[in-house]
Amino acid sequence: MAVTLDQARAMDEADPLRAYRERFALPEGIIYLDGNSLGALPRSTPDHIGALISREWGDSLIGGWNKHGWIDAPQRVGARIAALIGAKPNEVLVADSTSVNLFKLLVAAAKLSDRKTILSESGNFHTDLHIAAGVADLLGLALDIAPRAEVEQRIGRDTNLLLLTHVHYKTAEKFDMAAVTARAKAAGTTTIWDLSHSVGAVPLDLGGAGAELAVGCGYKYLNGGPGAPAFLYVAEALQERIGNPLQGWMGHAEPFAFSDDYRPAQGISRFLAGTPPVLGIAALEGGLDTFEGVTMERLWRKSVQLFEVFYECMPRHCPELACITPRAEEQRGSHISFRHPHAYELCQALIEQGVIGDFRAPDVLRFGLTPLYLGFEDVVLAVDRLAEILRGERWREPQFAVRLKVT
Repeated sequence: MAVTLDQARAMDEADPLRAYRERFALPEGIIYLDGNSLGALPRSTPDHIGALISREWGDSLIGGWNKHGWIDAPQRVGARIAALIGAKPNEVLVADSTSVNLFKLLVAAAKLSDRKTILSESGNFHTDLHIAAGVADLLGLALDIAPRAEVEQRIGRDTNLLLLTHVHYKTAEKFDMAAVTARAKAAGTTTIWDLSHSVGAVPLDLGGAGAELAVGCGYKYLNGGPGAPAFLYVAEALQERIGNPLQGWMGHAEPFAFSDDYRPAQGISRFLAGTPPVLGIAALEGGLDTFEGVTMERLWRKSVQLFEVFYECMPRHCPELACITPRAEEQRGSHISFRHPHAYELCQALIEQGVIGDFRAPDVLRFGLTPLYLGFEDVVLAVDRLAEILRGERWREPQFAVRLKVT
């Protein structure tokens, strides 16, 4: 049964996470359903960055690398992310972008075996497939792209690496990480997981799942800001067995020895390359502050409730849209997606009405469920406004068909 507006307001009043909304600077009158693409601004971030610029950089100048610990930020902030994904503090490093980290791990892991195939899922996030194709060309490997239902069966004697996204960026379908990793290991295949739509959204236990390698971004549910640095995970047992193909000075055992030869640092630090982006890492650390005092399990409980409210309201008010996200909580992540032939125009019309979701080609309207700041009233109002747009066919207005660079 669809939740009414009064019921949604009562649910917000009873929500133990309601106070966390105040940690974010959300614009008045905006319902933000795109935190799975870019997280909202934490209220503390501007002061945090301002202090780093004016007092640390401004007063200490180059001395800030030592005095304020800038040089250790990739490991320190990585350890904080480790706590959200079920990893050891020394297994996670903040560095570069998701694409660059994926390249590093694909090349490094491919050298563990003489097998010739990288296997991935058709419809995987395109940068993952593009990077994998480039690595395959570079190393003389083959890239095998299989439909989701066939991926596990396609793991064979020649499969070197399995590259999968834990939560699908479009449908929110979720792989069973432990089961898939175990199957791959039994076949002698190394698995690399993309956690970009998982970290900060769903409970993760990389250690318990036996995960070996993973990457993820910092600007979605982690609220690290546009283009925030990404992170990579390398299980402790693998760290001394693989090397960083981007042998930059910060991954050297003694970067300030300025030696001509390359000697990798011990442990996770060997996966650094260039100079850490201190301002970007500081913004990411501010985003991680918003998780203080709440467990991922509690966030997931609210995500499940938000999903159910959204899922129940849509058939009654917007039957024209078909949900493509699995309803069962063990099968999905923390966004909900719908298919409509004019999804782009609907998305733009919604934004004009103060409801921000996003469009994914060719025909998907996607809504992020971010429990730290999203309320149940927000969901009901968003569905109501979408229903009004559909009834009045406002999406047909020509301005909503203009394609922007970022969708």
